[in-house]
Amino acid sequence: MSERSERKALGRPTVGRARLAWLHFRISALNELQYRVNFFVQLAQSAVWLASGLVVLALVFSRTDAIKGWTRPELLAVVGVFTLMGGVIRTFIQPSMQRLLTDIQEGTLDFALTRPADAQTLVSVREMRIWQALDIFIGAGVLTVAIVQLDQSVGVGDALAFAALLLAGAVMIYCCWLIISTGAFWLVRMENVQELFDGVYRAGQYPITIYPGWLRATLTFIIPLGFAITAPSQAITSRLDASTVLVCAGTATGLVVLSRIFWRIGVRHYSGASA
Repeated sequence: MSERSERKALGRPTVGRARLAWLHFRISALNELQYRVNFFVQLAQSAVWLASGLVVLALVFSRTDAIKGWTRPELLAVVGVFTLMGGVIRTFIQPSMQRLLTDIQEGTLDFALTRPADAQTLVSVREMRIWQALDIFIGAGVLTVAIVQLDQSVGVGDALAFAALLLAGAVMIYCCWLIISTGAFWLVRMENVQELFDGVYRAGQYPITIYPGWLRATLTFIIPLGFAITAPSQAITSRLDASTVLVCAGTATGLVVLSRIFWRIGVRHYSGASA
């Protein structure tokens, strides 16, 4: 029986996606607030990661004024977007995808598939780590400092393009995580996905334009760090061209469709506790 048929058979209305996400956000926030010492642990961890990135940046610019046309304030903006996007991933995307991997492997995904809500939406929002959102605010602070240091002012068009590309980048990262996670429907060993992603994500700390052509293509179309980090950074530093926006929109749309297809095929191959 298909997911839609199951919901009709249950005779219950589908829960609104926005409302569902908000409810799970509140639950996650209440759970995290029970352990407030984690706030200080996360703050220390974020400070160490940021400091290491800024030290490397300072060392590089102690010997040069620009890297492949990127000035120090512009690269600082990239670091800010990198930190901000990392916070979005670790707060809203990664926790739910890790739980999805566990549920598929242990056969407990039935609890999500049989509820009166879109199953993909449910598995995508049911777990969040609120303290990781510190990186969002730290990244925004670094980005603000970078904007102040830029020679030119940021126009309204640049700001709107930045916001749109940042949202599109988050959507693309989510789609990639979902596609990777659905691999657990066929593959048993998927525990190292997080470590692999974190290792690749570190490459996004710098603009992809400084990398060789083959690596730029990989970090743009296979793991879309170019769209998720470099493109918003180009927008806020007035380096963006219209073709990048069009390619980004097309890639985001394609990944949304592709991830939905992967999800539906994976669910049909799922054998859980009720099988």
